Amino acid sequence: MRLAAIIFVAASITFVGCSAGREMQSSEVAGVAEPASVKSDGENRAATAPVEADARMADGTLQKVSLTQADQSQAAPVPVERKIIRNAQLSIELDKPAEAARRIATIAESRGGFVVTSESRQQGGSDRIKPFEVVTVELRVPAAQFDAVVAEIRGVGGQVTDEKTTGQDVTEEFIDLEARIRTKKALESQFLEIMKTASRVSDALEVQRELANVRTEIERLEGRRRFLENQTSLSTIKATLRPPAPLVSTSSFFHSVKSAFGDGIDAAATIILVLVRVVIVLIPIFLFVFLPIALLIRFALRRFRRRTALP
Repeated sequence: MRLAAIIFVAASITFVGCSAGREMQSSEVAGVAEPASVKSDGENRAATAPVEADARMADGTLQKVSLTQADQSQAAPVPVERKIIRNAQLSIELDKPAEAARRIATIAESRGGFVVTSESRQQGGSDRIKPFEVVTVELRVPAAQFDAVVAEIRGVGGQVTDEKTTGQDVTEEFIDLEARIRTKKALESQFLEIMKTASRVSDALEVQRELANVRTEIERLEGRRRFLENQTSLSTIKATLRPPAPLVSTSSFFHSVKSAFGDGIDAAATIILVLVRVVIVLIPIFLFVFLPIALLIRFALRRFRRRTALP
């Protein structure tokens, strides 16, 4: 019971510290100091009266006012660096998609990025549309070079038919993760201290079990933090490259007749193939089912006739 109470107190203290840390980090993200309305009117007048009196004086008053402003600037919270995940998707029509994909890969490498995937596939191929190649390239580039790389991809050539840029602010989640990691590490240190003072094996096993749970939670939070750091430090750009869409022309009468004649030939060939398949399927059935039955019936009839002819 004593050990359980110690563990409960340690967890409670750590939880309170985590809540205070989250509130402090949230105030830093907002970048706003504590509101002056918390103070009473008397305190506000007492704080502002010396500044107003000094402002009526000569040169010395200016120096005092500047010192007061310096103190206020030092007390102001430091802004937190924003963590933003930025992604972009582009669709470009140009004559040579494969060559453009190589140029885009070179652009990414020159800016400190790399190619994640590069996929090429064939589309079309009907009687009216010739087959054409579509290339999809996915890049990861530093966040600082995101706008420059997107601008250079637009300048590769061709016409940009579709473009989409997204941004996700994960600053609050990142700060919350850091606060929770600090809290869990403090709780881990307390459990280690309790482990040193445990006198019984059961108490040591209980503390070790709680310590393992805390360690698992720390690794999970650190993994999520590393993921956010990777996503915010490197932006993802996906470019789809394809040739210009062919113009659709109206078909002539002779072309329609030719197409109908070809469809008729295809239908006739399909019917013939079906009949051939039916015949091929019926041949084994006839040989192994109907032929033995016919032979048995013939043998039975002959034997019956012989028996009726003997008397």
